[in-house]
Amino acid sequence: MTDSTGEIVDYYTARFREDTRLQARPQGRLEQLRTIELLTELLPEPPARVLDVGGGPGVYARVLASAGYQVRLVDLVPSHVAQALAGDPAVDAVVADARALPEPDGGYDATLVLGPLYHLLERGDRVQAIREAIRVTRPGGRVVVAAISRFAGPLDFAATGRLRGELIDEARALLTDGVNDARIGFTRAYFHRLPELVDECRTAGLAELVVHGVEGPAWTAAEAAAGGPLADAVFSGALELARLFSSEPTLVAASSHLLATGLVRRRAANDLGEQQPWKQRSGERI
Repeated sequence: MTDSTGEIVDYYTARFREDTRLQARPQGRLEQLRTIELLTELLPEPPARVLDVGGGPGVYARVLASAGYQVRLVDLVPSHVAQALAGDPAVDAVVADARALPEPDGGYDATLVLGPLYHLLERGDRVQAIREAIRVTRPGGRVVVAAISRFAGPLDFAATGRLRGELIDEARALLTDGVNDARIGFTRAYFHRLPELVDECRTAGLAELVVHGVEGPAWTAAEAAAGGPLADAVFSGALELARLFSSEPTLVAASSHLLATGLVRRRAANDLGEQQPWKQRSGERI
């Protein structure tokens, strides 16, 4: 197991401000808007119990708490937990590792894993994090798992006129093992191909799996138009396409972020009595 815990904590404590990331660029704003829309659609009605694993400073946890959900946040970075506890509204939060959650079995109606998979370089660790999310979620409850697309960085660099030299080499290297060069800016991370994310979720035990492309296929156009006369129009168009093509399998991987969602399997009907079948509200199963 590759343990990069110290590196991750140092990056988010001393080198990068996660609390401002989502408002800094068009891609971040699309990510935030679409993630909130998808969570609103996918999660059970409040006051359901939601565990936000890797929830950072609490951006989504606060949205959910304000909507009436009972939310607890878990994050590896102590400064993120402090920000979540101090926010408005304050969020119940604790420092912990996604691979070993300090939570009881089946204690939540839904669990979000919207960051840990980025920083777990080995498949076994990623599967373990998803298994932990499944463990703490009740049978029939929902688990939502985020990943960064293998192609996000190179597409971003191209859209913003930065794809040259070492970045082209980085794009080529990413195709081999999905692990980035931390010297370029981001801490070491894993970037998924769509089939890998599906395989990891299924291996962990999620059922009824659907994968959404969060920012949609036109997020790079919004980045390229930023600061120009068409910025607002292009952003609006990108948002509409993100909604329209959210779970279109042939376009999902064009998004910067992938959002896989599935259900915790119920026990056999002869153990629990007759169960009502789950009705998928949106998306095409993969």
